[in-house]
Amino acid sequence: MRKASVDRKTRETDISVSLNLDGTGAYDIATGIGFLDHMLESFSKHSSIDLKVRAKGDTHIDFHHTTEDTGIVIGLAIAKALGDMKGIRRFGQSLIPMDETLTRCAVDVSARPYFIWKVSFSRAKLGEMDTELFKEWFQALAQNAGITLHIENLYGENNHHIAESCYKACARALRQAFELDPRHAGQVPSTKGSLGS
Repeated sequence: MRKASVDRKTRETDISVSLNLDGTGAYDIATGIGFLDHMLESFSKHSSIDLKVRAKGDTHIDFHHTTEDTGIVIGLAIAKALGDMKGIRRFGQSLIPMDETLTRCAVDVSARPYFIWKVSFSRAKLGEMDTELFKEWFQALAQNAGITLHIENLYGENNHHIAESCYKACARALRQAFELDPRHAGQVPSTKGSLGS
């Protein structure tokens, strides 16, 4: 089982994450931000990653630090659980509809982080959460997990649907990329013989 736990404490946040890449999508999330909890629950369920998150942050200021740092710690735990990445499929993609909304995601689990975000919102907030923070979460995830991550909302009107379809699309693409390929068991999925260089 590819499992990892990471704890990270700063003057702004105190976050612990435990995950299992070979799980069933069981989740136990408490960040203190209701909408972020909802998105992380969806991310866990649709990636089949068992995910436990405990986060405390300076939410009396705003939700920026807690949101970004949660992405950082989940990303670090993913990288730790992947280890040498031998045998993974490496690439993944998904196209996720949610009512009137359609979002696509493509990933390369390569230890070379890069992030493309082509998503916009017509509202500044969803509940109490600033919609600009979704980009910050995905950027933090990509950078710290070491993945190339492209997310594009093709169309949509409801801001809740747009945000949630991004998390679901990323989850499904990562599930595909993290999956072990029996045809290439124990092999690094690169002609160079290593990833990240």
